[in-house]
Amino acid sequence: MVHELGFSGSTIMSNPNRFQQLFNSRFKHVEIGEFPSYSDFESFLKLAKKNGYRYGVHSPLIRGESKYDLLDFISFEPEQARQQFENEVRTLSMLGAAYVLVHFPFIKESSIQDINVKVEEGLSFLNRLQESYNIPIVCEPKLGPSMSPHNIKVVHDFPKYLWETYNLSLCIDIGDYLLAVGDEWPVYLKKLEPFIRVVHLHNILIDGKKYIWVPPHPAYEESQEYFSIKPIIEYLAHGQAKYFIFEHTPHSRPSDQFVNESISWIDSVLSCMKRDN
Repeated sequence: MVHELGFSGSTIMSNPNRFQQLFNSRFKHVEIGEFPSYSDFESFLKLAKKNGYRYGVHSPLIRGESKYDLLDFISFEPEQARQQFENEVRTLSMLGAAYVLVHFPFIKESSIQDINVKVEEGLSFLNRLQESYNIPIVCEPKLGPSMSPHNIKVVHDFPKYLWETYNLSLCIDIGDYLLAVGDEWPVYLKKLEPFIRVVHLHNILIDGKKYIWVPPHPAYEESQEYFSIKPIIEYLAHGQAKYFIFEHTPHSRPSDQFVNESISWIDSVLSCMKRDN
């Protein structure tokens, strides 16, 4: 079992002028989406090939397209969102992406009738794309509007055998899970363990009603202003190989030294867990 570290395009907000910053010599993987244009995506592909990098795409591929609408209208009708997503999957399967990650399930309200039926129908759609285009699809449960935990709880309540039936992977966003369920995260992750393939790494700086993704760092572990995330990282390090993706944003202006310390810390945590497994 060998976990793989990588950077997210979120660290540069997918800015084409900063693409080179994603190709850290300590990694060989980038997860990115929301390119300003398709030509910017093509420029990224050239750099990835030149640097010998693998990549996954966090849908949407192009900024301004659907991010949350496969089940429920948020910004697009679900039918339109699904057509867009299928076009992305078709394209990326031909261009060698390691996987396509999508926000799923995402529903505005927690009180929708027959929610499991709706989610299963969405899983069936995603499974069809995965099988048709021969590319892994990774589902990332997200916080709902106003930081509602209902989407994460929907995944928890969904029958485990149906995740097995549709053979789709999961992404666990550490920040979303800690904000949604706090110290109860082991209860929520235990059921999902066999399906987790991607982990989004960051800590959380809460600023009033807003929150900012910041790099994971040992200095935050004992601070009252941040979460202690080492236990959840250690938990997720068990089992099958996963992508651990640094998904902080530039808003807190972390220095290069701080980010390098973050990388070294996460690498050491994962290495210790590897020795213990």
